[in-house]
Amino acid sequence: MRTALIAAALAVLSSNTAVAETAPAATSVRFVFETGAPTGKVMVALYDSADAYAGGAPVKAVQVDVAAGQTEAVFADLPAGDYAMKAFHDVDGDGKMNTNPFGMPTEPFAFSNNARGNMGPANWARAQFAASGAVAQTIVIR
Repeated sequence: MRTALIAAALAVLSSNTAVAETAPAATSVRFVFETGAPTGKVMVALYDSADAYAGGAPVKAVQVDVAAGQTEAVFADLPAGDYAMKAFHDVDGDGKMNTNPFGMPTEPFAFSNNARGNMGPANWARAQFAASGAVAQTIVIR
């Protein structure tokens, strides 16, 4: 009886070990930007929570050099989960999103899912997408 219990325990342990050694597939997110001007850079920030998206730090951020012919931002080796993206096209290359005296952006911007905001940026619910494996979106930024 004791031998049967030990054999059963070893079988459970070895099956758990096999599960622990199997790593989940890496998640990657790719955005292809369609811009209205061939100058400057698209500044892209990726967020993994509604709180971060609302004003916290992004998980990752990249710049897409449109003047050099680049059109894609790729975020690799992400854990599977929910994400949202904010981007703006720094057309004049000054490193910041320019605004008018009322605080309205004067440079093009966009969000994941090509989401639109209502009197402000698109909210998390509109921009959020689930990522597991490879995800790709074409974003119109004008």
